[in-house]
Amino acid sequence: MTTLLGRSTLALGTRASALARTQSLLVADAIRAAGDVEVTLVDISTDGDRTQTTDAPLELIGGTGVFVTALRERLLAGDIDLAVHSLKDLPTAPARGLVVAAVPERADARDVLVSRGGVPFADLPLGARVGTGSPRRAAQLLAVRPDLLIAPIRGNVDTRLRKVADGEYDAVVLAAAGLSRLGRSCEITETFAIDLVLPAPGQGALAVECRSDDPALAGLLARLDHAATRAAVIAERSLLATLEAGCTAPVGAYAVVGKEISLTGVVVAPDGTRMLRSIATGSVDAAESIGRRLAEDLLAAGAADLMRTST
Repeated sequence: MTTLLGRSTLALGTRASALARTQSLLVADAIRAAGDVEVTLVDISTDGDRTQTTDAPLELIGGTGVFVTALRERLLAGDIDLAVHSLKDLPTAPARGLVVAAVPERADARDVLVSRGGVPFADLPLGARVGTGSPRRAAQLLAVRPDLLIAPIRGNVDTRLRKVADGEYDAVVLAAAGLSRLGRSCEITETFAIDLVLPAPGQGALAVECRSDDPALAGLLARLDHAATRAAVIAERSLLATLEAGCTAPVGAYAVVGKEISLTGVVVAPDGTRMLRSIATGSVDAAESIGRRLAEDLLAAGAADLMRTST
C-alpha cells in the first residue's frame, strides 16, 4: 500500500449530510484507485449544517463560505488530510495555506424542478408556492413566471422533497447533480434548460482541497483532476470574483469547453424584472481572463445596480 509521508490512511473531511458523504465517497474511491491508499471519512459539522432547521436565507446566517469554513479550519489544524466541497460553495478568494488540488469531472450542472403530482413548470397553478433558498434561481424563475410565490426553503434533499409531498410547497428547485448522486433522478419532474435557468458558478463540480505544504498528497490528488472541468469553473468563478458577488448573489454562469471556452453569464434583479445576459469566448488557457472580461462587460451594462437591489 502506498504511503504518503508515512501515512497509509488519509482522513477526508466531509459534511455529514447524505449528499456530502456520497460526494466524498466518490472522491475516496477515486483516490484509492489512483494511489492504492486507504481513505476514511471524518464527519464535520459546519455553520450551514447547524442552521438547517431554519428557512432563513444563507446570507443571514453567514453567506459565502458557510458550508466550508469548519472544514478548512480542521484541514489547516492538521485534523484531516483533505476535504471535499461542492465547488459552488467555495468562496472565490484563495484560502491561505490551502490548494484545490483536484476538480474531478463535472456532473450535470443544470437545475431541476420536483413538483407535487409531476406538474411541469409551465403548468404550475397561478401563484404556486415554489421553494428555493437561492436568489439566483428565484430571480430567473420569476423572470419567466412572475406570478409564482417563491418561498425560502433549507434542509437536506429528503427534507425538501418531503415538504413537496406533504403539500407545504407545490414544487422545489434543486441541482440535478445532487439528485443524481443520491440515486434519486427518477423524482425529477423537469430539467431546466441552461437558457432558462443559468446554473451557479461551479454547480455540479467538486473541489478536493488539501494543504499547500503537502506536495505528495497534492500530486496524488492531481490524478483526479479533469482539465476541461477545471477550465470551465475557473472561467465561471473569475466572473463571480470580478463582479464581487458571493454564492448567494443573483448571478449565474456556465462555461462550455471545447476547442475554445464559451462562457455565458447572467445577473438578474431579485424580482426577475431586469436581466443582463452576455457571452464571451476565448482560448482554453485564458479561462480566467475570459471570466473577468465578461464580468467587466456586465458591469459596464449596469450589473452592479442589479446586484445592489438584492442586498
